[in-house]
Amino acid sequence: MTGLLVLGLAVVIALAIGFHRRRTDGRARAVADAARLTPADLGSALGRRATFVQFSTAVCDPCRGTRAVLGAVAAGADDVVHVDVDAESRLELVERFDVTRTPTILILDGGGVVRHRLVGAPRKADVLQALETLPAA
Repeated sequence: MTGLLVLGLAVVIALAIGFHRRRTDGRARAVADAARLTPADLGSALGRRATFVQFSTAVCDPCRGTRAVLGAVAAGADDVVHVDVDAESRLELVERFDVTRTPTILILDGGGVVRHRLVGAPRKADVLQALETLPAA
């Protein structure tokens, strides 16, 4: 009987975690302590209005879909840039921005200040909504 209670509790906890992740994955959160990234940090120019910095790994399946979503949004705006950072080779940035899973996306304003953070595969609508909060170039 104790084994069934433990199993039931484990199932309830797993479901709660799953529902929480489903509700929060890919949603943009505003960043309070605004760090700054430069073109030298990224090895790429910044967008005039925004830069999507995507932390990915080779084995990350959701990263491919995220790359497509962010690439499509950036392609539709001449003042937005998408930069894909290999988390395995850029550990200094991973540690600096506390990246614990991929994909993690930082949305920078035109000056390179981090304004939003998304963890998990985002929906295009969430990316566009976060982009709308940034001032136009």
